[in-house]
Amino acid sequence: MQDNNMYNQQQPMMEPQTMQPIALFTTNDITGQELQYLGLVQGSVVRAKDFGRSFMGGLKAGTVGGEIQIYTDLLNEARAIAIERMVAQARTYGADAIIALRIATCSVLDGCSEVTAYGTAVKYVNK
Repeated sequence: MQDNNMYNQQQPMMEPQTMQPIALFTTNDITGQELQYLGLVQGSVVRAKDFGRSFMGGLKAGTVGGEIQIYTDLLNEARAIAIERMVAQARTYGADAIIALRIATCSVLDGCSEVTAYGTAVKYVNK
């Protein structure tokens, strides 16, 4: 059976072939570009660590110190999902870019972290 999912492994997860990429900027403007401001866009995800990996990560932190790779991977994955959701919302506005991109992380429960990506969706006036 052939996989007809547009988000298969052969294509970038955030940018299916039929869609134009949305540029992401941490700055509040784009030099040399006149912009139409479309509004705030955001994406968020709450991720929980699982007990097995949490226990092993805690052992490593308590005995040898250093980076706990499973937590780093968990937050990197959550960040990518939050950005993907923000970009999806910007697409519904017809945006060409997102400016003033910010990412925030907080603990919502013991063992659960929320990652939120937010920014301002804009359209290029003079393409």
